[in-house]
Amino acid sequence: MSNTSNFRQAMKEVQGQALIGPNVIPKALPFLGGGLVLTAVGTYGGLGMIQNNPALAMPTFIGAMIASLILFFVARGIAENANNTLALPLLALYSLLTGYTLSGIVYVALGTQGVGIQGIGIAALGCGVTFIVARSMGSNLSDKDGLALSQTIGLAMIALFVVILGQVVLSLFGIYTPSWLEIAISGLGVLIFAGASVVDFYILPRTYSDDQYLSVSLSMYLTYINLFVFILRLLIALNGRD
Repeated sequence: MSNTSNFRQAMKEVQGQALIGPNVIPKALPFLGGGLVLTAVGTYGGLGMIQNNPALAMPTFIGAMIASLILFFVARGIAENANNTLALPLLALYSLLTGYTLSGIVYVALGTQGVGIQGIGIAALGCGVTFIVARSMGSNLSDKDGLALSQTIGLAMIALFVVILGQVVLSLFGIYTPSWLEIAISGLGVLIFAGASVVDFYILPRTYSDDQYLSVSLSMYLTYINLFVFILRLLIALNGRD
């Protein structure tokens, strides 16, 4: 959910602007792919930690989560200044740490009957299909439709963040989301981030110049990581319900 503030800031900057980075998305895509590969490596490492050193899994997970949050804001600021030489290794480390924090939900998915490795493949494939469709749709949005969709998705992201924050708070008191509500929340998350992937192709070239391709890569990375997580959550909820 780290891209909520990014999204709102971009919305303020994009209104009424023409393209300022017509080639920024093509330049960002190789770095997006590299970040996702590093995330997979980090997830593999996290799974190894859970299996081989379960006592250390939770402390290291919390440490990785805190470090990734700090690194996100540092790397984002450097990338927005187009200091790509410094931003690149920071974003690479951020991708690894993010992968490590994702190992928990991947481990749950692997242990859920009906999900397993095929469910992870479905989630990854879903992200790939979404990218293809979103690229076609988002690149051809009119200004009116693009701004309307951007505002809708932005508000929906805020609502989703509030709901998930409520889930976390309630879980601290031993109150867990019933399966039907988890299905609804996960399904909503899939729809929101699928919509966000369309918006990315409209809003990012109007927000970032061509030399800010690492900022664009980071924004798109967050969209697809969140989409992957919500697809997995939905599959787990559907197959793990009572």
